[in-house]
Amino acid sequence: MKTRVTELLGIKYPFVLSGMSWISTPKMVAAVSNAGGLGILATGPLAGKQVRDAIREIRSLTDKPFGANATLLFPGARENAEILLEEKVPVINFALGKGDWIVKSAHSYGGKVIATVTNAKHAKRAQDYGADAVIATGNEAAAHGEEVTSLVLIPSLADVIDIPIIAAGGFADARGVVAALALGADGVAMGTRLMTTKESPLHQYYKDQSIKKEVYDTLYSRRFDGLLCRVMDTKAARISIKKGFRPFAAIINSREIAKQVNIPYFKLFLGVLASGTKNAMQLAYMANAFKAIRLATENGDTREGVLPTGQVQGLIHDEPTVAALFSRIAEDVAAVEARLLQKLS
Repeated sequence: MKTRVTELLGIKYPFVLSGMSWISTPKMVAAVSNAGGLGILATGPLAGKQVRDAIREIRSLTDKPFGANATLLFPGARENAEILLEEKVPVINFALGKGDWIVKSAHSYGGKVIATVTNAKHAKRAQDYGADAVIATGNEAAAHGEEVTSLVLIPSLADVIDIPIIAAGGFADARGVVAALALGADGVAMGTRLMTTKESPLHQYYKDQSIKKEVYDTLYSRRFDGLLCRVMDTKAARISIKKGFRPFAAIINSREIAKQVNIPYFKLFLGVLASGTKNAMQLAYMANAFKAIRLATENGDTREGVLPTGQVQGLIHDEPTVAALFSRIAEDVAAVEARLLQKLS
């Protein structure tokens, strides 16, 4: 398969691993890259030496292109991004913040930068300051898609930007890939589909649930992590959304985050307060959400664990290896195209 994304990134297939915390680990990243896609390391749960060690582990596992993300709203994200630049990571993906400085630094060593966006305004801004591509996250996606579905979002961006578009939200098979390309995308990012593969570190309980659940079995709310967020419909997720903003729990959970990202708690606490009331509330929401997501992904916890997942879970019926999945999708694309041409004729 050859698209602007495969040419830009030097990959075989226009398939990208979404950067999912506790799932997009070095081994998972390498598995995707070795299979011909682009693996993206999730740096949200990492800090400092952990980020550097993770990049070096990926390089020991693959000689193929790979990427890493930086969610700029998170504590320690700027420092993580600076490490990615120091390590000359081939592709950097940023979200929830302004990444013009990342673009400038990455381009100085020949790196590529992909901005994650949910609307045309942010896509045009990313193009203006030199991003090489965008990941367009539709409503169907796990976690932070906004109200507009991929069916409408992708062509709306294709009408106003010239850089390649990687469609995220609703993609798990060849039908989705062909649809995305027809809408104006140049590739697809897959999170929910790839987290249910043999190499994925997602706890087996939630892999099994991803196969059992239907397209209707997700919840979409601001009350989980403060942003519009889609998660698997479970008892624990319903309770978490019902409780909503829990500042006292956030204080307790933020201590764990400070330890995890290697930031002194007092420094983290003062930084959150100094960021303003709105940001402080957002980060408090995320402190609680981070714990719930980690409990689900790592421990398979059903009492407090909550798993971000997309509506496309209802199209997942097996747990293949990444390589087998990519080969299957690539082979099926030709059949889908043939059926489409027959219908059009």
